[in-house]
Amino acid sequence: MTRYRNLGLFMVLAAIWGSAFMAIKAGLEFFPPVLFAALRYDVAGVIMLVYAVYATDSPLPRSRADWTEVTIGAVFLIAAYHALLFVGETDPAVTSAAAAVIVSLSPVLTTGFARVLLPSERLTPLGVVGLLLGLVGVAVLSELDPSNLLAGGTVAKLLIFGAAAAFAFGSVLTRRIDSDMPIETMEAWSMLGGALLMHAISLGMRESFADVVLNTESILALAYLSLAASAIGFLIYFDLLERLGPIEINLVSYVAPIFAALAGWAFLDEVPTLATGGGFALIFLGFVLLKRGAIRRELRHRFGSGATPTD
Repeated sequence: MTRYRNLGLFMVLAAIWGSAFMAIKAGLEFFPPVLFAALRYDVAGVIMLVYAVYATDSPLPRSRADWTEVTIGAVFLIAAYHALLFVGETDPAVTSAAAAVIVSLSPVLTTGFARVLLPSERLTPLGVVGLLLGLVGVAVLSELDPSNLLAGGTVAKLLIFGAAAAFAFGSVLTRRIDSDMPIETMEAWSMLGGALLMHAISLGMRESFADVVLNTESILALAYLSLAASAIGFLIYFDLLERLGPIEINLVSYVAPIFAALAGWAFLDEVPTLATGGGFALIFLGFVLLKRGAIRRELRHRFGSGATPTD
């Protein structure tokens, strides 16, 4: 019964996070991009803080390490990631599925950054191949052409690649911090801090609340991103992270693009291209090569016994 519950929650999370790319795309018709992202986390941050007060004994960061972790989360995991993602998705050439596929590179980049920045990690020759395959996947997806670099969504897709890199880099930096702060508290304050940073960026870009169009569609997009994709999505993520561990939960990144493609097709009439499929295949293969040892250990732990392979 527990296995079916975990599978059900996993698919719900993949569906929520995948369809969020469609909600971003739909909402960007009514909001300036960075302001849209900031408003999303104004709401989500307050909800997460209320949950942290309810679920933990430490709803406030206390030590220098706690505030350092919150700052990293606010700058990289929330502000940089979402500002670049939302700006990238403003390009009509970037479909919901394409954005989701590029973001699915985050686990690959996280492993690459970890092997450089964390002393306990190392990158084998096959791991290097996996990392390079992921990067080639983004190049295929972006349809890089030096003679046509500013057209066809290439720059926008590279901005989304920058978003994935910022998220991966921030994830690794938080692992270097010796903090005992509950993850709910870290997420809540990172969301609020990231929202504040994005409001500052929005002002610097001369975005204005006067450009916001409030109607049923825009309110639904903002509500879905704030409540479902952020608040509910992260609560499911925390639960599954404890139950499944980081290897299995990482696979959400590779199921989400399927739901992004379905949602984009159903609501926005988007049709995934061959480059989207090819890029996804290369990125997923890169992930498998990078995490092959951990995947083997997880499979042996769940389905059999024997010697434990190493990376």
